[in-house]
Amino acid sequence: MKVKGEEYRTVWMAGSSVFLIEQNQLPFSFEIFEAKKYFDTCMAITSMVVRGAGAIGATAGYAMAQACLEAPEDDREDFLKNARFEIESTRPTAQNLFYAVERVYEAGKKSTEAAIEEARKIADEDAADSRSIGIYGNDLIGQGYRIGTHCNAGWLAFVDYGTALSPIYMAQKQGKDIFVYVDETRPRSQGARLTAWELHNKEVPHAIIPDNAAAWLMAQGKIDMYIVGADRIAANGDVANKIGTLEKAIAAHEYGIPFYVAAPTSTIDLDCKRGKDIKIEERSQDEVLYQTGIDKNGNLNKVLVCSPGSEAINPAFDVTPARFISGIITEKGIINAEEDLIREIKKQT
Repeated sequence: MKVKGEEYRTVWMAGSSVFLIEQNQLPFSFEIFEAKKYFDTCMAITSMVVRGAGAIGATAGYAMAQACLEAPEDDREDFLKNARFEIESTRPTAQNLFYAVERVYEAGKKSTEAAIEEARKIADEDAADSRSIGIYGNDLIGQGYRIGTHCNAGWLAFVDYGTALSPIYMAQKQGKDIFVYVDETRPRSQGARLTAWELHNKEVPHAIIPDNAAAWLMAQGKIDMYIVGADRIAANGDVANKIGTLEKAIAAHEYGIPFYVAAPTSTIDLDCKRGKDIKIEERSQDEVLYQTGIDKNGNLNKVLVCSPGSEAINPAFDVTPARFISGIITEKGIINAEEDLIREIKKQT
């Protein structure tokens, strides 16, 4: 995507450093974060400098490649095993992270150069897959459609193009008159801060809505379809995505609104039989209790927005059963979520 006339990917590697768009600073400022060591890259994932399934996966792959660069000759095997454990511990729900680390770790057994090449290949594949998702998903979008989103599954959540937003960008490119309702997506407001910033940057008509307004808009007939992303998809089609996805899917089902999940097949965990087997990450209560924004002087500040002394519970994801999902838009085509994914993937390969 272009920012101020220059093309950027969300994450890339140059030399031994990994460079990332600093998403904690968006939409107020556009900054690039440099992670010089694999531990710095791990911290970038944990602190959500980078977020989103594909972007986390690519970043984790680069972190594993950095570990190969840093590994001492006399203790290489143990060093890489420990590094792999640290990288995989950063975001336990994101399937793309484990997929990427495994590939780069195995390549690293051959050579450091092979590990770096594999990490770059994963990033390139992620961008290509997202573009294909846009092509398939665009076919589902009619002229004049009003589309609901949740969290951010756009360019910032992947290496390029995105998943849930990729069909929207493709529809815009083809001249379709569309409008996007952007769930704010508390507690970190990825919708209000990131999705809205992306859509504004691409001049896609949109409006930010409170998380608790979506069902009312559906009831009023103002939303024609929903497209969301995914952080892990079980073999039976159950989908783990940003907390709040489940309630949108239930409401869409009630009002007969198509509810699609857009994700590359690398997000599908065929070793995970059902949604209840997916580990759900619990994040700091401070994300609920505090909000960050700019004051009238343009300074970025963190402020308490909840009752002082109260505690909060902060699950990062929920699981949407396959029966509520109209289809999964992948780089191979659209899969029926209630079908056996193993059979469907083989059929479309």
